[in-house]
Amino acid sequence: MMSQTIDLLKKELPVEEGRLHLNGDGAKTTGLVLVDLVNGFCTVGAGNLAPKVADKQISEMVEESARIARLFCEKKWPVFAFLDTHHPDIPEHPYPPHCILGTDEANLIPALQWLENDPSATLRRKDCIDGFLGSIDKHDGSNVFVDWVRNNDIKLLLVVGICTDICVLDFVSSALSARNRGFLSPLEDVVVYSRACATYDLPLHIAETLKDTIAHPQELMHHIGLYMAQGRGAKVVSEVSFGALP
Repeated sequence: MMSQTIDLLKKELPVEEGRLHLNGDGAKTTGLVLVDLVNGFCTVGAGNLAPKVADKQISEMVEESARIARLFCEKKWPVFAFLDTHHPDIPEHPYPPHCILGTDEANLIPALQWLENDPSATLRRKDCIDGFLGSIDKHDGSNVFVDWVRNNDIKLLLVVGICTDICVLDFVSSALSARNRGFLSPLEDVVVYSRACATYDLPLHIAETLKDTIAHPQELMHHIGLYMAQGRGAKVVSEVSFGALP
């Protein structure tokens, strides 16, 4: 029944997925944004919001995100990584404690830890769902993400990470709104790479046994996240390739 429902919704709410090819021409205008590839969301058993068992969608997202990040850094293209990180005394409702500052939950997954020492990468710890808001300095109002876009003359953003329908979607929506208002010049396009995005799975029969918890079917919510991003003005692609065209 669930599979049939998802198929029906995909038919009624289609996501048009294209392809993105990146080559050497104007490469410096392309930037990669990694959203929350931290242990607390991606590594089995790492915390309250980490997968309890191996998850195919999350595993594939991690593998593809790491591959793309490596290619960007090899080419010395700019990479910006958000790391969900929370103070133990400041909860993020409605979620249970997660990615607490000073714990391994808030650190990059093993496949991306090398980014900490890569000169092409900028890392930003955020204490909220939306990385755009999480980039704002609470003291002077500056925004490290906006500065990163401007300083690197970025015209195209490629966005990957977790969760498709939560942190990825909120960041993409804010980035597009900022672009539309002229706050993110010279940014032109925001592209979401579907195969390098994922979300968590919480079936209804499990959610019903938990207090103040709603169901979150993984495949459906991943699709809805992509659909909503597309509706906000993002482009969605299912393939990203590099190098000169034949």
